[in-house]
Amino acid sequence: MCAESLVAVLIGPGGVGKGTLARRLVDRDPRLWLSRSWTTRPPRSGERGDEYVFVERETFERAIDEGRFLEWAQFQGNLYGTPVPSGEAEVDVLLEIETQGAIQVRAQQPDAVIFLIEPPSPEHLESRLRGRGDSDDHVRRRLASAPVELSAGRDLADFVIVNDDVERAAGEIISILEGLRRHRRAGKEDGHHG
Repeated sequence: MCAESLVAVLIGPGGVGKGTLARRLVDRDPRLWLSRSWTTRPPRSGERGDEYVFVERETFERAIDEGRFLEWAQFQGNLYGTPVPSGEAEVDVLLEIETQGAIQVRAQQPDAVIFLIEPPSPEHLESRLRGRGDSDDHVRRRLASAPVELSAGRDLADFVIVNDDVERAAGEIISILEGLRRHRRAGKEDGHHG
């Protein structure tokens, strides 16, 4: 990853549509590279299998010991982690992670740009969770943790995006990223006076 690369982070409660939004961003912006997180949780029915790198717990723990994660966290009994980006030149890295992980990313990459993705309403979030086939118990746990995640996310985020429409939300994020890229290019040009 080159020094001028942006690290853009999507956070928000489970079911808010971070994965769908991340895929849309990568489709629309050729400069974005989506880092696939690792997890020890089993794939959900309906997942295509490319949402995460699904691994055994011991494989994940070995990768932790080897320092291969930018961030990692345990969430609802499973491990999730973002591998250290692999030297992609001229791309900006997009991470789709939990709030805990974003805190670790911010510590390592202070200029990371964090986007909190919010649902239009709690009812909309519940509908999305049920629509992806989550169990009643899982839906209850996710809905109970959502206000805490949203509050922590607001404290951490540089930008808050309501995911009421994927195309509109993706356009808003791309517009912000383009502005940040222009600002970085201008700063880089100004910085070469000596």
